[in-house]
Amino acid sequence: MSELRLSLFEHPDGYETAAGSSVLYDVLANEAHVGAARVEGRALRFELGEHDVNGAKLSVPVALERSTDWLLRCDRVDFPPGGVAYRHVHPGPGIRCLLFGEIRIEAEGHSQVYKPFEAWFESGPEPVFAAGSPQVATAFVRVLLLPRQWEGKRTIRYVDPADEEKPKTQR
Repeated sequence: MSELRLSLFEHPDGYETAAGSSVLYDVLANEAHVGAARVEGRALRFELGEHDVNGAKLSVPVALERSTDWLLRCDRVDFPPGGVAYRHVHPGPGIRCLLFGEIRIEAEGHSQVYKPFEAWFESGPEPVFAAGSPQVATAFVRVLLLPRQWEGKRTIRYVDPADEEKPKTQR
């Protein structure tokens, strides 16, 4: 096992990354760039490694099995007004950052409401319930740290198999 840090940095006036284990998310264009990239406007930088966490919005230690080939995956999740994600887990940890709307996250016996550009961490195996704002659309961007075998695959697994059959309000 080795321990690295998964961190999120916010750059209101843009940012340029070099090659490495980072994802640069262009908020205005709704585009994620892996490795070397440049964003002119508001950017979110997700970084994995042994880096200086000074100025990070959120930085979390993650333990990685050395024998596993890992990947960073960035995607965006959107909820219509009143949308929910039933109690679920993922095969790896990740940081999420709310882009707009409001979201309530229930995990590990706690419930917290997040506003735009607030961030939270999900461990992966710990069940999470998410409820978007009842009044407005909600979206967040997330970077997951996943075993490479999950590349291109859906990562959500519902705790109650019956929830799999319910209509999905998030995409």
